[in-house]
Amino acid sequence: MTRFLVSEENPGGHKLEDILSLIRGDVLKRSIKIDADPRPEALHVMGNNMKILQHLTAAIELAQDSTHVLDRAFGPSKASQGGQPRIGAA
Repeated sequence: MTRFLVSEENPGGHKLEDILSLIRGDVLKRSIKIDADPRPEALHVMGNNMKILQHLTAAIELAQDSTHVLDRAFGPSKASQGGQPRIGAA
């Protein structure tokens, strides 16, 4: 059973791209708070956060692409209404 993502067992879950977007927003908000801190540790963390944001953006784009592929091939997901998975084992 998935904890966060929409699935047969978790129809109230979220799409992967939505969760990743929320996380990206949190990292961005946290980064803004340390933007003016000139200490080396803050600069190091800011650099790491910028890399994390790039990776999250790439992951969001991949998740959106997968959703588009599935939507084109099989139509919209019915998982949130308790429907069967569009691909894979049920």
